[in-house]
Amino acid sequence: MTTSSTPGLARFNTLAAEEAAAELHEVCASAAWGRAVLARRPYAGKEALFSASDAAMAELSAEDLAEAMAGHPPIGRPKPGDPASAREQRGMAGASEELRAEMLELNLAYQERFGHVFLICATGATGEQMRDAVKARTGNSPEQEREIVRTELGKINRIRLTRLVQDS
Repeated sequence: MTTSSTPGLARFNTLAAEEAAAELHEVCASAAWGRAVLARRPYAGKEALFSASDAAMAELSAEDLAEAMAGHPPIGRPKPGDPASAREQRGMAGASEELRAEMLELNLAYQERFGHVFLICATGATGEQMRDAVKARTGNSPEQEREIVRTELGKINRIRLTRLVQDS
């Protein structure tokens, strides 16, 4: 069988389970997601890894989603000292003080309504796009929002998995 495995993916495939689990936790804070992705190793290629991630995300319970969301800081306030968090929220880096203040207010209103941080795949999005998204999504039902969050987490996981297995 021929595989399209890259050196980064080969490294991930051969990590000790504990090390691989720790790296997966950096991708997604859901322990259930990490266990499901870990259980399907080794991966022949990135697409197989992405498919496993998507399948694991689809199976997460509401509690598992809450655990995954807990690993994400509010938009506009990346985790201090975390380059991935800063990179993912780059669209807010140059935002005006007015936009930052508005996002803080919107984040708080969203969190009060849904009980968790506003989660969006912020990579490549401007501050204004993120603001518009939180405004639009605040009107969703909790069920609608949970499924949107599931989709956004899936996008974030794919980006982070790509970095995890990129060729060194």
